[in-house]
Amino acid sequence: MKGYRIMFFTQENRTIHGDTVGQWILQRARKLGAAGGTMTAGGEGFGHEGKIHSAGFFEMADRPMTVSVVTDEPTCEALMAAIAGENIDVFYCRSEVEFGRLGGDRSDSTG
Repeated sequence: MKGYRIMFFTQENRTIHGDTVGQWILQRARKLGAAGGTMTAGGEGFGHEGKIHSAGFFEMADRPMTVSVVTDEPTCEALMAAIAGENIDVFYCRSEVEFGRLGGDRSDSTG
């Protein structure tokens, strides 16, 4: 299947409606029917202003987070519209990808 991989870059201390921005994006992508998504914590990064964000020894709040979502075009557009509608300030990159599943019968729990 053809679609998109969208990567969103944020920090752990950024929130919306009681969730981190990363959690909100991941949950919204799931509700919209995205093929899959993963949120990953980073050790260190920098943003558009050049400020270093890192997981400090005593403070994890500024830790960089990446949310990666793979989906078809209509769901991608719906997710981008939802983020824009909430006025979430988040950096992203979107790439065209081919995605699918490989492997046998998923009901077989032996392997």
